[in-house]
Amino acid sequence: MAELLGRLRGRKHLVTGNNDTPATTSLAGWSSVQPYAEIELDGLGLVLCHYPFRTWRNMSRGWLNLHGHSHGRLAPLLRQADIGVDVWDFRPVKLEQITATKRTRMRIAPA
Repeated sequence: MAELLGRLRGRKHLVTGNNDTPATTSLAGWSSVQPYAEIELDGLGLVLCHYPFRTWRNMSRGWLNLHGHSHGRLAPLLRQADIGVDVWDFRPVKLEQITATKRTRMRIAPA
């Protein structure tokens, strides 16, 4: 796992979930490790958590909920996407890919 993390470019932030053991969370390659985060990226507000939410902070202001856990089996709410690696061919993806694809309902829910 450390070798794979080392091969990824950029800063890596881990939003922890139910399968993350201390062996994962203690790796030296993480810039941060937390169960929940709110960030702004490319002009979008993002609520990040391993688990999907039914409602989230700033939902009515256009913020997106990006989550994992459901392995693509949960129909997303508006402005919500499952970004687990198993949904995205086990590869990192850019935010613009997530918001533009038909896998999410991002495009049909303007802020």
